[in-house]
Amino acid sequence: MTVQKFSPTGFELDIYAEAANLNYFLNTEILPASDGAVVNKTATVKAHTRRQYVGDPTPINISGGDRTYMYDPGRKVGNALPGEPFILDDGVEKRQMTFAGNVVDLHAFLISDAKAELKLYTTGARYVIPKST
Repeated sequence: MTVQKFSPTGFELDIYAEAANLNYFLNTEILPASDGAVVNKTATVKAHTRRQYVGDPTPINISGGDRTYMYDPGRKVGNALPGEPFILDDGVEKRQMTFAGNVVDLHAFLISDAKAELKLYTTGARYVIPKST
């Protein structure tokens, strides 16, 4: 399993976790941000000059045009997990993940979809999340 990025709709929040770890605590299974979302995008680049080597006295001209690149909203660079750590505990399982965003949004997301009563541990206080109906 690998850590993936999850972006719940309606919240300014990104959660980085293994799918099984996050979905264990939720009523509705959430899919990673990158599932089926990798697309090719096009950008327009202006004409410019470029030196062929350091100290080149006569730079060459590069024509402008359109460039195509791959866009993956779930991509992360390197092995480090972005954001702040948090722990979810339902009394049986205790699992750690990270999030980028606001604790208020994380709290609101969990209240809207918690499978059971949870304890949310962040760098601040501990919050009790009631089971959602």
